[in-house]
Amino acid sequence: MTVDLIIRNASIIDGTGAPSFPGDVEIDGGRISAVGNAGSPARAEIDARGLTLAPGFIDVHTHDDGAFIRHPGMSFKLAQGVTTCVCGNCGFSAIPAERGVDPGLASGGILSGATGDFEDLEGYFDAVLAKRPSINSIMLVGHNTVRTTVMGMEERAPTANELTLMRGHVAKAMEQGACGFSTGLIYRPGRWSKTNEVIELARAAAPFNGLYATHMRNEGDRLLEAVDETLLIGRETGLHTHISHHKSAGKRNWGKVGQSLEKVDRARAQGQRVTLDVYPYTAGSGRMIEYFNLNAIDRDYAGLMRIANCPAFREFEGRMLIDIARERGHDIADLVRMILTAPDGDRTICIHFIIDEADIETNLRYPGMMIGSDGIPDLRGKPHPRLFGTFPRILGEYVRSRGVIGLEDAVARMTSISADTFGLKERGRVTQGFHADLVLFDPGTVKDTATYDDPKQHPDGITLVIVNGEIAFRNGAYTNAGSGKTLRYRRESYRGR
Repeated sequence: MTVDLIIRNASIIDGTGAPSFPGDVEIDGGRISAVGNAGSPARAEIDARGLTLAPGFIDVHTHDDGAFIRHPGMSFKLAQGVTTCVCGNCGFSAIPAERGVDPGLASGGILSGATGDFEDLEGYFDAVLAKRPSINSIMLVGHNTVRTTVMGMEERAPTANELTLMRGHVAKAMEQGACGFSTGLIYRPGRWSKTNEVIELARAAAPFNGLYATHMRNEGDRLLEAVDETLLIGRETGLHTHISHHKSAGKRNWGKVGQSLEKVDRARAQGQRVTLDVYPYTAGSGRMIEYFNLNAIDRDYAGLMRIANCPAFREFEGRMLIDIARERGHDIADLVRMILTAPDGDRTICIHFIIDEADIETNLRYPGMMIGSDGIPDLRGKPHPRLFGTFPRILGEYVRSRGVIGLEDAVARMTSISADTFGLKERGRVTQGFHADLVLFDPGTVKDTATYDDPKQHPDGITLVIVNGEIAFRNGAYTNAGSGKTLRYRRESYRGR
């Protein structure tokens, strides 16, 4: 039998954490048909001598809901070797949606482009598939979106009827294939919710054995209390609990990640399912208005902040607030107010340098810690370089240069562990019968090239990316194969309605 493609003479990392081994991989009909010594004739062959073949990387923390519609080629992820994105994080998801309601009401610029003629997850899937995406996606249903749909931006507890409506939205998304329920309890309107509200809504995902994924209520001074709340929600609902972009923010809190991980260890020892992810950068990024009280601007915090995207003042993009204030002779607090109160000022995206490098290494040494980019895919301005560089940075900086983790371990955290956690059926491993999502790279040269000053730069060392058996990226060129699929939790991919 003639197969579609054979990749020969590769060093194969199968994604399980096992040592690499030399061999060939046959691909036919979108799946891996053989691993080892390929003997079948093939319509095409690739000699991978000197290169490593691994499962396609899975980005477990993205805000790419809108990007799949606005930028379906997803070049900024494809060039990193990413073949699947988990969307709907931090409580912000493209669904549920209502016609005539601004999808940016809750998310600001975080879900840039998440518009279309859809109301539920299947409608969103249809809209994405119509664009012929280059990579796969799976969705969490977000608390902030659900709450805004039902309650607007009301700063209060929901009524019994509103809680019922919100539970219905979560349950419907889960029925249609969402992998879980996400919160962003630092953001509006999620910050106005009490723990009991979150528990009641998360319970709607329990019949589907979904996840509870959270941007916790606090990642700084009250980090440990926020971990306690997160673990409580997991215990009360019985859900697998996933802590997003684990960190301890602000210099006075550096080092607390160790105490936080101790809490996770104790919960695991008691039988609770808890996992985490991290991004490999000392700066975070988000909607700037969420980080300031306009009546009492934190000048020290403002001094750590850089503007990524600013619709009101495009000339500020890529610059530190402290430098803009000095140049213009402004008090930095007045500058912050000027930006945030301008038209569309609430859609300003910032980058803030708040994380200790030692904490990143602590996180990466923690067994099973997954990788998520957390990039905000508004390609105007100067976005955080993690949007373009996260996965090669892990391989180049933390594996090859620093030796924080081994290569096979790093790949497992980006592939099989992520696939198993987020319910990607028959993905995340180089094994016969699995979907052929694969990346070929040079472990000796792979590295990120995106910087804060020049963030929209694709990495080095990624040679080939295959999505569902089709070559999507090869030697720096995009094929526009459009072979990405919309995935459903622990089920076959969505095929349209």
